[in-house]
Amino acid sequence: LQAVKLTSSRTQLPYEYYSLPFCQPTKITYKAENLGEVLRGDRIVNTPFQVSMNMEKKCEVLCNFPNKPVVLTVEQSKLIAERIREDYYVHLIADNLPVATRLEFYSNREEEEKKKEKDVQFEHGYRLGFMDGNKFYLHNHLSFILYYHREDVEENQEPTYRVVRFEVIPQSIKLEDLKADEKSMCTLPEATGSAPQEIDPSKENQLLFTYSVHWEESDIKWASRWDTYLTMSDVQIHWFSIINSVVVVFFLSGILSMIIIRTLRKDIANYNKEDDIEDTMEESGWKLVHGDVFRPPQYPMILSSLLGSGIQLFCMILIVIFVAMLGMLSPSSRGALMTTACFLFMFMGVFGGFFAGRLYRTLKGHRWKKGAFCTATLYPGVVFGICFVLNCFIWGKHSSGAVAFSVWVLMQWVTGGLVWPVTSVSRGGEPSAPLVYLGYYFGFRKQPYDNPVRTNQIPRQIPEQRWYMNKFVGILMAGILPFGAMFIELFFIFSAIWENQFYYLFGFLFLVFIILVVSCSQISIVMVYFQLCAEDYRWWWRTFLVSGGSAFYVLIYAIFYFVNKLDIVEFIPSLLYFGYTALMVLSFWLLTGTIGFYAAYMFVRKIYAAVKID
Repeated sequence: LQAVKLTSSRTQLPYEYYSLPFCQPTKITYKAENLGEVLRGDRIVNTPFQVSMNMEKKCEVLCNFPNKPVVLTVEQSKLIAERIREDYYVHLIADNLPVATRLEFYSNREEEEKKKEKDVQFEHGYRLGFMDGNKFYLHNHLSFILYYHREDVEENQEPTYRVVRFEVIPQSIKLEDLKADEKSMCTLPEATGSAPQEIDPSKENQLLFTYSVHWEESDIKWASRWDTYLTMSDVQIHWFSIINSVVVVFFLSGILSMIIIRTLRKDIANYNKEDDIEDTMEESGWKLVHGDVFRPPQYPMILSSLLGSGIQLFCMILIVIFVAMLGMLSPSSRGALMTTACFLFMFMGVFGGFFAGRLYRTLKGHRWKKGAFCTATLYPGVVFGICFVLNCFIWGKHSSGAVAFSVWVLMQWVTGGLVWPVTSVSRGGEPSAPLVYLGYYFGFRKQPYDNPVRTNQIPRQIPEQRWYMNKFVGILMAGILPFGAMFIELFFIFSAIWENQFYYLFGFLFLVFIILVVSCSQISIVMVYFQLCAEDYRWWWRTFLVSGGSAFYVLIYAIFYFVNKLDIVEFIPSLLYFGYTALMVLSFWLLTGTIGFYAAYMFVRKIYAAVKID
């Protein structure tokens, strides 16, 4: 048995197992971990529990002095009492399976059915202890129940056993009630007559740590042993929400497409009529701004840099969800998802740089080296800065979630050596070409996007706009549809991040991601069409901002989730929550803004290419 960490959804600060005075083995060895495990705060370490395959243990003392109980100092007692008050869970693993606590309860069925059937759910890890009034009680006896599956073998061979489930029943038993002998064996009291082990934070406490092991045969095959852990949430809600989202989105998409296509056909037919009719009919609508619609916006370098980061995020998220959907990033390989995401973001810098460079050239930009530097540092720099500040607070709390300085250097090398610009100058006088630079260089050298109409020398005056053409109103209107399509999925993702649940429904997530891309693109096209009809040609920045409108709703939902679902009261956990939420909202805005921008850009080029302009 190995220990992973202690976690609490109230503090969001993981701690390593031996941060509390548990029994220690003679030599403590930590497992080598991948980047994802380090960032999650996992510190997998050996424990003194002795468990042998299919061998029962009634009750055994964990520390080797049965006659000498463990004495907790006042400081240790205070620390344990504080962790119990903060609702900490202990996470152990056996054969890479996490320990779970079985919860049985009656569902709201008819009275007769109630008597027959209980609903069973599993909770990750086990509670460190519990409170009764102002008193603290520690779970000092663990009853492990390990389920094994007997593999089919040939007649003369010994049977092969596989561990397929790992449960624990934690108990709190007073020192006087645990009768231990010289051989480290102990006898458990009757369930009714025993008193729990109290931890008084104002004085020294004496107790024994004990455990028992029970084996049961199971029909669960080794391949499906994770199913127990992954069927913890109601799947019906999921299916209902997905079908609901698909129906709503495709219904709205159909209506929007029909309106836009019919209106556009009418517009283009009118604009392309014979000259004599055109002379009598005064130009109006989007054709009027054809000489200004491709006028480069303000701050083209920042716009292209943000869109480059958006492309980088889009490619990374698409590949991660697709690979996870195929089952290659299962929860059994801890930290694999985060490690894959980090490295993919790094390698997708080539695509981000390429798109940013090409767009920057299209917008008449000339300083490509500065543009590449901006693309490589703007979004990663913000992420790095926020994470570093939050990490300092986690360091201050001595949590295992704090990333060590050596790992920061490694991350800096991973993102710095290959993604961030390296300013060393090679013999040719060019900066050495990391991935973003490489992509940017080729993107900038490529032919710029071909705009179908020429831009006039003198900018056209923009008429006064109606109130509903305001940017903020646009953000509110454009964000509803994409957010409505994905908010149920968002609840499950938030639960996975903040309440230590497993997230595994990547098939659903892939579907939701496709719906998000479709709805963002269509909303963006509709918004840019209305804007051009109102003779406002400043669409570049506005489309990017408005398409990311659903990020505003994600922020509102995150605040709602914090107030209603989480029991966080302290300053640092709240800071962590809102810090990481800010990063999620920023990334989501870049992602949806980029999707909307490219859809709108393609649309604008298409409609102006279809109109005959003198």
